[in-house]
Amino acid sequence: MRLPLPPELLKKRLIQENLITAERFDALVEEADRKNQSIIDLLVSEGLVEAGYLESIIAEALGVTIANLGVRTIDEETLRLLPEDLARRRQVIVFGRETDGTLGVAMADPSDLETIEFLEQRLKVKVKPYLATIDDLRRGFSIYGSRSTEDFKHIIEENVQESLRSSTKTAAEAAADLPIVSIVNNILSYAMALRASDIHLEILEETILIRYRVDGILYEILRIPKAIHSAIVARIKLLSGLKIDEHYTPQDGRFRYQLVDQMIDIRVAVMPTYYGEKIVCRLLEASQKPLSLEELGILPRVAETIRRELSKAYGMVLVCGPTGCGKTTTLYAIMDILNKPGVNIVSVEDPIEYNMRYVNQTQINVQAGVTFADSLRAFLRQDPNIILVGEIRDRETAEIGVQAALTGHLILSSIHTSDAPTAVPRLFDLGVPPFLVASTLNIVVAQRLVRRICTSCIYSYEPGADVRKVVNDELAILAGESGVTTVVLPKLFYKGKGCPACNGTGYRGRFGIYEALAITEKLKRVVSDPKFTFELLQTEARREGFRTMFEDGLEKVELAMTTIEEVLRVVRE
Repeated sequence: MRLPLPPELLKKRLIQENLITAERFDALVEEADRKNQSIIDLLVSEGLVEAGYLESIIAEALGVTIANLGVRTIDEETLRLLPEDLARRRQVIVFGRETDGTLGVAMADPSDLETIEFLEQRLKVKVKPYLATIDDLRRGFSIYGSRSTEDFKHIIEENVQESLRSSTKTAAEAAADLPIVSIVNNILSYAMALRASDIHLEILEETILIRYRVDGILYEILRIPKAIHSAIVARIKLLSGLKIDEHYTPQDGRFRYQLVDQMIDIRVAVMPTYYGEKIVCRLLEASQKPLSLEELGILPRVAETIRRELSKAYGMVLVCGPTGCGKTTTLYAIMDILNKPGVNIVSVEDPIEYNMRYVNQTQINVQAGVTFADSLRAFLRQDPNIILVGEIRDRETAEIGVQAALTGHLILSSIHTSDAPTAVPRLFDLGVPPFLVASTLNIVVAQRLVRRICTSCIYSYEPGADVRKVVNDELAILAGESGVTTVVLPKLFYKGKGCPACNGTGYRGRFGIYEALAITEKLKRVVSDPKFTFELLQTEARREGFRTMFEDGLEKVELAMTTIEEVLRVVRE
């Protein structure tokens, strides 16, 4: 979020509230400039000020009200008085009419008099500015993008028919054919409007199946004639810099796509299948900054544990979970905390998802001999303080990583295990001796992603007996391992009814549920003990205060962040 008032004014107000010292604020301004971030984002990520309180301070200083479009009804007819491209460019949402006939407008910068004058001249009516948060803008833009699937299908169908009538012959000509260009652009634009993270283009026996992954769930969007498959594949290959005439070898590429003010990096994976080539596109926001621990959904107690372990000068920090659970995003958040002027940070990733300032990032290339192990070995000659290794997946990488951690480096990495305690025996399996695991492992963070309840249509309800039994059974299993449990069943659960803002699903966005296992002195003795057992590790961890992802998720159910169904779905994967 950008700062819509002079930094000195915000500084003065925060000092008056005893939230920060002048020296600390000035240091954060320098840090924000160094990282190319907003001072607001840095204040929130450092845990100095809550985002909501900061917004109230800014609104009061500007003499306006926070729009809070999560509880206001956005009138779609009024919203569309201003075209989407102008709304995005000006970062405004026209959400409704006031009692005196003026239009209520949520603005990223309510002090922007030039934009206010522009709106009044274009809309021919007085406007009343409100302060728009990032969530307010996203909620308004989502309604712009919520055109029906039928409209989308109609646009695609028109271009499909025109393409079928086209006389283009070569793959290059097909890729440049205007109807095909329009089809691919519409597929990408509609995916962005629905906030999809992935696009699947799958060729079946008679049709092409288009599916989007939205908030972790795959939805079938459209089926189109198989006859234009080769042209669509050629177009995407052309955009991605891939070989158009290669059809029997997997290929990976990427390109950048812009929709109005939104820039998206698109990673493309092409794979030969029985009926032809399947394409999966991963959509990544090009300008996205690393999130803070709190923005990821990490509760203060767990965030405090992670920050304490990150203050250590050397050792290993591991993030674990299945593919697609957000491990890389968490590692970027951790790396952002550690990204200070006095340290040298290097990373080897597969692939590089986001470009981070002042971090020397390398992408592995197995064909060129650049593997995790080789890169890690080479980086140790680059005088690093902190090394991010995208994944520990083999014995060689594990051994080099442990040796680096022993010799004064802080190693950040991910590992594929189902929960945090299982990372310890997994390192044993990779050939790391127990005494070295105990000496180097600082903390293991395990996570899953759950869908967030849509705040526009949330409601509460009392859970039935069947749901209570399932939850109580899970809690009894946890208590049975050590006799320790700190979570009780909430009296009220929450759901989303489904509305235009969430496309009728009741969910909007995702966040993580977490468990963090800090390797304390007592746990070090358990890990290095020749009589080590996994059950003993779990029991002692519980006695040391360890809480599981299920307990973390249940707490977030009580906080009205997600549903019990979501928590049960992901912890049972």
